[in-house]
Amino acid sequence: MSKPRARNFPDREAIVAFIRAHPGRAGTREIAHEFGLKNADRAELKHILRALADDGTIVKRSRKLRKPETLPPTLVADITGRDRDGELIATPTEWDDEATPAPRILIHVPRRAKPGTVAGVGDRALLRIETIESDETASYRARVIRVIDRTRARMLGIYRASPQGGGRLVPVDKKQAGRELNIAKADSAGAEDGDLVSVELVRTRGFGLASGKVKERLGSLATEKAVSLIAIHAHDIPQEFTPAALREAAAAKPSALQGREDWRAVPLITIDPPDAKDHDDAVHAAPDDDPNNTGGAIVTVAIADVAYYVRPESALDREALERGNSVYFPDRVVPMLPERISNDLCSLVPGEARGALAVRMVIDADGRKRSHTFHRILMRSAAKLAYSQVQAAIDGNPDDATAPLLEPILKPLYAAFALVKRARDERDPLDLELPERKILLKKDGTVDRVIVPDRLDAHRLIEEFMILANVAAAEMLEKKGLPLIYRVHDEPTVEKVHNLREFLKTLDMSFARSGALRPELFNRVLDQVRGHDSESLVNEVVLRSQAQAEYSAENYGHFGLNLRRYAHFTSPIRRYADLVVHRALLRALGLGDGALPDSDNAETLAEIAARISVTERRAMKAERETADRLIAHFLADRIGNIFEARISGVTRAGLFVKLADTGADGLIPIRSLGTEYFKYDETRHALVGSRSGSMHKLGDVVEVRLVEAVPLAGALRFELLSGAEVRPRSPRARGGGKIKTPRGRNAGHPDVHSKAHPGRKPRGTSRKPGRSKAGKPKKGKS
Repeated sequence: MSKPRARNFPDREAIVAFIRAHPGRAGTREIAHEFGLKNADRAELKHILRALADDGTIVKRSRKLRKPETLPPTLVADITGRDRDGELIATPTEWDDEATPAPRILIHVPRRAKPGTVAGVGDRALLRIETIESDETASYRARVIRVIDRTRARMLGIYRASPQGGGRLVPVDKKQAGRELNIAKADSAGAEDGDLVSVELVRTRGFGLASGKVKERLGSLATEKAVSLIAIHAHDIPQEFTPAALREAAAAKPSALQGREDWRAVPLITIDPPDAKDHDDAVHAAPDDDPNNTGGAIVTVAIADVAYYVRPESALDREALERGNSVYFPDRVVPMLPERISNDLCSLVPGEARGALAVRMVIDADGRKRSHTFHRILMRSAAKLAYSQVQAAIDGNPDDATAPLLEPILKPLYAAFALVKRARDERDPLDLELPERKILLKKDGTVDRVIVPDRLDAHRLIEEFMILANVAAAEMLEKKGLPLIYRVHDEPTVEKVHNLREFLKTLDMSFARSGALRPELFNRVLDQVRGHDSESLVNEVVLRSQAQAEYSAENYGHFGLNLRRYAHFTSPIRRYADLVVHRALLRALGLGDGALPDSDNAETLAEIAARISVTERRAMKAERETADRLIAHFLADRIGNIFEARISGVTRAGLFVKLADTGADGLIPIRSLGTEYFKYDETRHALVGSRSGSMHKLGDVVEVRLVEAVPLAGALRFELLSGAEVRPRSPRARGGGKIKTPRGRNAGHPDVHSKAHPGRKPRGTSRKPGRSKAGKPKKGKS
C-alpha cells in the first residue's frame, strides 16, 4: 500500500513547469527542494518523473531532466532568413535529431547593439537562447553574443577555360551544383584550366550566367595535393596566422625551471604514431612502494605546458579559439597553433628540457585511482617511441632503442596498464570497435594505398592513461569549485532506443525496457552477436543509436565511457578545450602564469564550448570529405571493376555501400536494383522487393561494380551484382507501390558519411544470396 502524498505535493503540470524553467539543471533533488518534499515523498516523485519520461513529456540527460528538444542556453546558429515581419530567423548549426525538424529561433536586435553583434542573413553567430511561450514562426528568442562568421559573396570552384578567352567556374559545393559563373578574361587573374580558384561575385543577371572575378588561385587539381585545399576553403578553415600571432610565437622562449618542480630525472617517454610531428604527452609508471597499497602502481602523465606560451586574450589565443582544434589531412595538417609552439617549444622531444603540466595518480591493485596530484614541472623526455616499436619490445623483439628501456620503463608501464584494464572492464564502457583506415600517399601526392593499422595494446595503454588523466582534471576542478569545459556524451534518446529495440526484435533479440540506461545493456547485445553473421549489422545499428559527443560547461556525464565527469586535458596543442582546462588548473592550484582569468565564468565557458563544438564538427566534415575525394581520384581509372562491399546505409534513395579494401563510400540507386519496386523497411534497415520479397539490409556483404567516379565531389556510384536475401512473400509485399527517389544527397545518420551522385543510373538485377558476415572491425583511437 502506497504512502499518502504530502499535503503540498505538486501536480504534474507544476513539476513540468519547474523543469521547463530550469532546463538541464532540474533533477530529482532540485525538484524535491523546490516543493519542500521529504524523503517519504521522493518515491512518489520518482514514479511521476518516470511516467513523464515514458510518455515523452520530459527526457533525461544524465541525472537532470528537461523538456524534449530543448536547446541549451548558449549555442551556435546559422541565420537563414526573415519572418513575415522582417525579423531574423536562425536554426542551430548542429542538429542531430533526424526525426524532428530543427527549431526556429527569432533573433532579437536591440536598439543599441554592441559592435560585433549585428548579424545578417547568411551569418553564423553565437546566441543566448530563451524559450517563447507562444509564437507562430519560432520556438525560441535569442540575442546575438558574437558574430562568428560573416556571409561571403565568394564561391569556390574549378576554372574551366574557354577557347574564346575567359572561362567558367564550376562550383565544388554540391549545394551550388549547376550554378556556374561566367568569368571574363580580364577577371581570370591568369587562372589556367583545372585550377582551384576563389571567385568573388561581381554581378547577377535576370537571365544568363552571373559573373565573377577570380580573387585567388589556390592550386591545380592535376594532383591530389589540392584536394585538401577544397575542404579547407569550402569550410572556411583558417590557414594563415596573423602577423601578431607569428610575432608572439617567434618571441617565445623555452621554459625555465623557475616556478616549476624539477622532474628532468624522471624517465618519462612519448609513444606516438611513427609519422607524428608533435609529441605533447609523456607517460611513466612504477610500482607503489607504499605498504598500504600493496600491488598498486604510480602512473604519471605529463602534458606540454601550452598555457605558458598561449596567454588569455593574446593574439595566439584569439587564433587558437578561432580554429578550435587542429585539422588532419593525409597530405597536411592545419594546426591550431604555429609550428614554433606546437612542433618546437611544446613538443616533448628527447633530451630537451620542456615545461609540462603533470598529474601523478596512485592506482590500487584493482586498477582504481585512489588519489591524484597536479604539478607544474620541467621535464626531459627519455625516449620518443612508436606504438609498434613498443609493442614489439614487449612481445620479445626489442630494437636498439627499446632494449635498454624494456625492464626499467616499458614493463612497468604494461604492468600498470594491466591494473587499469581491470577497472576499465569493471566500468564496462561502450564496447563498439570501429575500423580506422589510413590513406597513404606517394611522393607526388597521389594515393598509394589504404590500410587498417593494427590495433595494439600499446594504443590501449596510452588511451586508458589519458582517460585517467582527463578524469583527474575534471575531479580536481570540481573539487576546487571552478567552472570548466566538460567533454560530454549524452545517453541515446528514448526514440532511438525504441527503434533499436524494434530492430532487435526482427533478430529475435531483446533489449531491456526498464531500469537505468547504461552502456552495459548495449554491450550485452554486442556480446550476443560476436562471431555471428549479424555481428556487423548489429554493431552498425547500435552505433547509430548513440548521440554525438560535444563540449559543454554543463556536466551531464560521458555515456560511452560510462563516466560521471570527464574533461579533455591531454592535448592542448591541438584542442582549445584542453588549453582552457590547463588554465583552470593553474588558477585552481595557484601554479603561476597563464591561468584562467577571474572574468572567465561558467557563462563565458558555455560560449567557448558552443564555438569549439562547431569547429570540431567542421574539422570532421573536412577530413571526411577530403578522404572521399582522394579515394574517388584513386578509383577513377577503375570504372567497371568489381569489389566486395558492405551495405553501410539504407534509405529510400537506395543503398550506401562501403568497399572492403579501401573503405570508400558510394551509392547504389534504388532504381538500379531491378525491375520490381523496392519498399523501405525502416525497422529492418532494409529495402524489400515488392514481388520477390528479396531483401537488402544494413550490414550485408555484397558484390558491386563501380559505374561512375566523380573526384571533384568525392562521389562514387555502384551497381549491385549480388547480395539479395530472399524472404518469403507476405500479403503486404504484394501491395507495394513505386518509391520516388529524392533528388540530391539523402541525409543519413550524422556519424555515417555517404555520397549520392545524381544522374542517369544503369539498371541491374540481384542474382544470388549474399552474406552478412564481416570480420570484427578494429577500434580507432579516441
